[in-house]
Amino acid sequence: MVQINDILYGNVELPDIFKDLLQTKALKRLAGIHQSGAIFLVNPDLSHSRLEHAIGVTLLIRLLDGTELEQIAGLLHDLSHTAFSHVGDYVFENKEENYHEQVFADVLMHSEIPAVLAKYGYHPDQIIEGNFTILEQPLPALCADRLDYTLRDAVHAGLISRQAAKSFLQYLSLNEGHMVVTDEAQSLWINEVFKQLNLEVFNLPLYVYANQQMAILIRDFLTSGFLKKEDLFKDDTFLLNKIRSNSLGYEAVKAIKLHKGYTEFLKKGAAIQIKPRELKALLL
Repeated sequence: MVQINDILYGNVELPDIFKDLLQTKALKRLAGIHQSGAIFLVNPDLSHSRLEHAIGVTLLIRLLDGTELEQIAGLLHDLSHTAFSHVGDYVFENKEENYHEQVFADVLMHSEIPAVLAKYGYHPDQIIEGNFTILEQPLPALCADRLDYTLRDAVHAGLISRQAAKSFLQYLSLNEGHMVVTDEAQSLWINEVFKQLNLEVFNLPLYVYANQQMAILIRDFLTSGFLKKEDLFKDDTFLLNKIRSNSLGYEAVKAIKLHKGYTEFLKKGAAIQIKPRELKALLL
């Protein structure tokens, strides 16, 4: 067993397969990937990791009595995010923000994870080809992935209290395998939290600026050959240190931290088009 202590779900014991998965290099890498991309450069308070979210998704699926396989899928679902998370989408101009999904199978199969899955009687195809209705749903439906990042990011951003987030969890249920809310006021509340998160975090001009400037910097260095595509599949510290080992990169990162060019950015408007999002939690 492995003991997990999470800010939303508390202390939870998970079976040995999760202990072994969490020891893989592939999942340890996610501990060094910032959930919010390069935003931490302009707001150090937003520094929680992609692994924290992945574990949260697992625990939420478990809370709703999802199968062990779906819990495993929850833990692995962000395995293939590049360094700086969705900045990778902006580097490759992926408007659907799903680059990590396109390379998921390849990243999974070239990791230690298939061996761990086999040890416990699972096959990677069960993850790659599985249909996990608690884990993922298309917008605007509620699902474990979307709900965990909504609550978690909102707590870290100071939009809601941790107690409010934890309290909301008691109003969740499943209806024919789909996540629903059992209280009308709470259903309206989570929709508003999601809206606020999009307005005040995902689309906050300063945060869009930080992610855009990092994307431009990475793209330019990929074009020049200073960075290689495989560098994006290391962690944020590795990539940031490599960028800053170049004098131009050092000054560019410093400029982001000091908000240089931010006024001009506001005048011309955001070059990055953030994927529009709306949540409509279903009421039981």
